[in-house]
Amino acid sequence: MAHRDDVHPGDVQLIESPLMDSLTPAGPAAVALATPDQQRPPRIWKFWGTALWGLFIFAGMFVGQATVIGYFVLRQGGPFDLAEAIRIVGGGLTISLSVIMGLPAVLFAAWIAIRPTRTPFADYLALRWTSWRNVMIGVVALAVLVGCWDLLSRALGREVTPGFMGEVLKSAQVDGAVWLLVIAFCVAAPVSEEILARGFLYRGWSESRIGVVGAIFLSSLAWTSVHLQYDWFFFGEVFSIGLLLGYLRYRTGSTWLTVVLHGVNNSAATVQTFWLAGS
Repeated sequence: MAHRDDVHPGDVQLIESPLMDSLTPAGPAAVALATPDQQRPPRIWKFWGTALWGLFIFAGMFVGQATVIGYFVLRQGGPFDLAEAIRIVGGGLTISLSVIMGLPAVLFAAWIAIRPTRTPFADYLALRWTSWRNVMIGVVALAVLVGCWDLLSRALGREVTPGFMGEVLKSAQVDGAVWLLVIAFCVAAPVSEEILARGFLYRGWSESRIGVVGAIFLSSLAWTSVHLQYDWFFFGEVFSIGLLLGYLRYRTGSTWLTVVLHGVNNSAATVQTFWLAGS
């Protein structure tokens, strides 16, 4: 069943079915007058449908990003040089463009996944705005959480920002692609990752047997697994941020809120990396 934060004035009650949730159709008279297409109510993918389609969307993101990486590797020409290929793959320009290219790939894959449900794309992913009060609460909660991780990082004698980010920034400066890096990290990555995690995965899993708590946990775990460039410490930080974003998605019913907060977090991390690199 749908929880209260995903039910809005235009919505109707959800009915359980083995693979999908189905929105309750109109009364018998309305059904009799409806066309065959209209008699099939919109649906929501449940646990396994969400998991399998989620893998499909992730694969779409991977293909979109890999296409850019493959292009840059192949365009070097001449005999294949592994060292040069690794340098290109880790370059700021390559990473920036690959992340940006992953966004339309995710949108297209999500559209394919949602289309059979006959639920509007924006409704399925909860792409609706929320109040500015909720935005401010989210920003404060995120700042407190990240601040605690920064204090713990300093106490352990660790770097506050991942070394990966500093290396990518230096490479982007050499390539003259800092502006692309900002777009990739602060806009493209938040939108694509939130559509997958807090949009698609959370929606289906929260309306399955595992419920809201299970959906927040699993979608956060799935989101964390995308960040393979980090070590165990930053894995823990990313996972905790995912839990916060999942909770805010539940409380507000807005994926746009988590997109904004994700973008704020990445923007702050980017500025911090710039500052530390210049100090």
